[in-house]
Amino acid sequence: MPRLTHTIGDDGIATIVLTNPPQNRIDRQMADELAAAVEDVTRREARVVLLRADGPDFSFGGDIVDWPDLNGAELRALFEHYMSVFNAFERLPVPVVAAVQGQCSGGGFELALRADVILAGESAHFGHPEQTLGIVTLLGGIYRAAERAGRARAAEWALTSQPVPAHTMANAGVVNRVLPDSTLLQEATAFAQKLAKGPTRAHTAHKALLRAWAAGGTAAADEAMLDIAMPLFATEDAKAGLASAIAAFKAGTPRPELDFQGR
Repeated sequence: MPRLTHTIGDDGIATIVLTNPPQNRIDRQMADELAAAVEDVTRREARVVLLRADGPDFSFGGDIVDWPDLNGAELRALFEHYMSVFNAFERLPVPVVAAVQGQCSGGGFELALRADVILAGESAHFGHPEQTLGIVTLLGGIYRAAERAGRARAAEWALTSQPVPAHTMANAGVVNRVLPDSTLLQEATAFAQKLAKGPTRAHTAHKALLRAWAAGGTAAADEAMLDIAMPLFATEDAKAGLASAIAAFKAGTPRPELDFQGR
């Protein structure tokens, strides 16, 4: 049985679903299926990705049952594989939206943190349970949380392993919006549809600039800015957008909202 499925619609939305309820534990099979989904999304030029999960909970994290049976080298190889797949997911050249409900902890939280936008249901709560196991956030969770919420909050969450409610995460800047569970998927889908009609190449550029900033701060992002930005002026979307804005300015009318073509 698959642990994860993905589909790509005619509207350009790729939907990736964790399908291993009730806990949606992450194991090698799920990682391999996520890697295949990332490759397919890239190859088929989807314009946005919606990540969600079946069941009442997003994910409890890694499937730890077999870990004690692995030696150090085998464990390291497993975690290196997970990190490589998660990083490839994070670097997808299109916006990624995560819709999170219920428990989102450990590796599940680290996967959600790879999304560009996290929309959470009111039932959602997040956490790093690794301290209760005597280990650390193996897939970069603590410093990705720190990137969004600051070092002090990230340290407290990791050191205590306490579950953190969605509203607290929203106030800290980790979650973008908290929505009723009953409308979470509907609103996340609508948001993904809006992004899919946007200038895909510009979305890709913004993701690249944020990566440059995360790696080297404002100076690094400034250094990369024009190399990333200037090719956009040759795209059909930018030409259409500029022409529309100029025409509206000359006519003294509001600028129309465009459905960009993603090229």
